[in-house]
Amino acid sequence: MAILNALSVTKMQDEKTRAWHATEENIESEDLMGLAEAQHRANFDLWHEEDKARDPGASDAEIVAVKHAIDRLNQQRNDLVEKMDTILLALAGEQNPNAPLHSETPGLMIDRLSILALKIYHTEEETRRESATEAHRQKNAARLAVLKEQRADLAGCLDALWAESLTGTRRFKLYRQMKMYNDPDLNPKMYGAGKDRKAKTG
Repeated sequence: MAILNALSVTKMQDEKTRAWHATEENIESEDLMGLAEAQHRANFDLWHEEDKARDPGASDAEIVAVKHAIDRLNQQRNDLVEKMDTILLALAGEQNPNAPLHSETPGLMIDRLSILALKIYHTEEETRRESATEAHRQKNAARLAVLKEQRADLAGCLDALWAESLTGTRRFKLYRQMKMYNDPDLNPKMYGAGKDRKAKTG
C-alpha cells in the first residue's frame, strides 16, 4: 500500500475479521498494510479478551489474566498506530507548516475503522441469530445501517486528509500516546511494588 487508500484498509479489515473467526494466521509484513493488519489483529484480540472479562462465570484468576492481556494488547495497538503514522509522514513528504493542523492522525483513523469493522461484524451476526427475537434482529439491523454509514463517513475523511496532506493544504503530526500503565518507571503500582518488596526484605 504505497499510497493510503481507505477502501483497501476497510476491505482488509472485513476480510481478516471473517478469517480470524475461523482460523489463526501469522502476520509478518512490516509495510503499511502489514502494520494496519497487525493493528487490526490487536483490536480483534482486545474485543475477545474484553468479552472474557465480562463473563459472569469468570474466576478472579481469569479476570486478572484477562486484564494483563488487555493492557498488553492496548500497548501493542497504540504502538502500531504510531508506526503507521511514522510511515505515512515519510510518504507524505515535508509538511506545509502553514497548512491547518488536523487534530487526528491517519493512524488513529485507521484504528477507529478497525473498531467499526469489528462492530459491524458482530452486529451483523445479531441480525441473523436464530435464538434472538425478531425485534432484536430488527434493532440490530438498524444499528448495522448506522455503523456502516459511520464507517463510510470516516473512510471518506481519511482519504480526504491523505489527499490534502499530499497537496499541502492540511497537515498532521506524529502524536506519541505516552501510555503510562505499562511503564515500570511511571506506574506507581509497579515501581511502588519494588519499594514494598525491598522494605519487607530489608
